[in-house]
Amino acid sequence: MVSVNAGAAWAKGLFPAVGSEGVTALRVGLAALILLGIVRPWRFGRPARSDVGNLLVYGLMLGAMNLCIYRAFERIPLGIAVAIEVTGPLAVVVLSSRHARDFVWVVCAGFGLWLLLPVAGATQLDPAGIAYALAAAFCWAMYIVFGKRVSTLNGGQAVAWGLLAASVFAVPFGVAHAGMALFTPAMLLGGVAVALLSSALPYSLEMMALARLPQRVFGILVSSGPAIAALAGFLWLGERLTSVQWLAIALVIVASGGAAATSRRVGGGPANPTTHTNPTTTPPA
Repeated sequence: MVSVNAGAAWAKGLFPAVGSEGVTALRVGLAALILLGIVRPWRFGRPARSDVGNLLVYGLMLGAMNLCIYRAFERIPLGIAVAIEVTGPLAVVVLSSRHARDFVWVVCAGFGLWLLLPVAGATQLDPAGIAYALAAAFCWAMYIVFGKRVSTLNGGQAVAWGLLAASVFAVPFGVAHAGMALFTPAMLLGGVAVALLSSALPYSLEMMALARLPQRVFGILVSSGPAIAALAGFLWLGERLTSVQWLAIALVIVASGGAAATSRRVGGGPANPTTHTNPTTTPPA
């Protein structure tokens, strides 16, 4: 979680040079190249025709999610954007549950979100930033749903093909916005750092953690993501939150951790079958 959110803070520092669109293109495009080189999904043959449509939607949601959350990062603090974003997977878990107790977490998260909206007095937050974070939450939820549908593909094929589809969606936005500035050595090096911090390193560590921890414990620990994002924003970017905003983040963390602790196995999740029942697993790329 420290690596993911350090990567997010590093990425936000690159926005003045190439914009959120440019950084999204670098992160998704470079992550796709790295994963395609490692997995080489063509070794397994072409995906079945029935999987192609799901892979395309999965990749589209992955690319749109990254673009939306980076646009949110441009406008509102990291911790707040991540707190809003994690309500997407939380919604998938709760809507897949048959236990009324899990809807307590909806109320908890909903109150946290309400505290962040202008109606609760948080007028210093950019409404567009909140809207982009909510869009990222929706994309994350759809990524989980369609990721489950393609999770039967072997050897990491789903993520590799999904990232390729995400690149086809996201890279043109970055090129159109930043042009050739995107391909300078300094920006490419920064993009590699973001891809490593936000993708390669955290997902390697995640697999090691999942091999050693019960899944619910893992989910509860990962629920601290919004708080770590807020801390990263403070340390790297000087972002200061109000006490009300910290309370809102705490409520979302409690809701996400509570859902991880009390929910049973549910349908839906990231493409990796070892993590698809965890509501707060960080999306790859």
